Amino acid sequence: MKRYIGLLVLLLVTTLNAQETMKEEVPYASIPNTPEAYTAGTVTARMIDGLGFRYYWATEGLTQENLDFRPNSEGRSISETMEHVYGLSVLILNSAKKVPNDKTKEEIKPSSHELRAMTLINLKTASDLFRISEDLSDHKIIYKKENGTTEFPFWFQINGPIEDAVWHAGQIALMRRSAGNPFNAKASLFTGKLRE
Repeated sequence: MKRYIGLLVLLLVTTLNAQETMKEEVPYASIPNTPEAYTAGTVTARMIDGLGFRYYWATEGLTQENLDFRPNSEGRSISETMEHVYGLSVLILNSAKKVPNDKTKEEIKPSSHELRAMTLINLKTASDLFRISEDLSDHKIIYKKENGTTEFPFWFQINGPIEDAVWHAGQIALMRRSAGNPFNAKASLFTGKLRE
């Protein structure tokens, strides 16, 4: 019962502070300290933290010109790729919260200036929830549609949204380099910190 109350308080605080966080510093300029124990939940949280760090630095300091950049006429722009990663962050968060992805309702899409912050906040909230999870089998990916509900086991979260988002964070880093604005070379993907 204490765990559920703690989870409820965490979600409430995160929601109440989301707008303020967007105005201030967003998460993942560095990766949080390592957990004390190796559990399925802490390993999953660490994977998401690594994604958050990569996404933070792949998207830090982008100009409007960078956001509009696309490798060719058929490829996604950086902004469109960020929109896709945002959608993946919602899937990750909903699995962490154990709620369905309700496709019967219109999806809320943040404005372009909120996109980065909301993605990073979603990833941080999901990481915090997974970190305290005792059973990942409870964290299914659930799609609710007009014709019914479809569920996928947590395994699909790893090879699906989490790894897909890592893939796209790498694409953003590559595209911004092609656009003439490489990400900060002091960001160490190994340590999850900014080098001095």
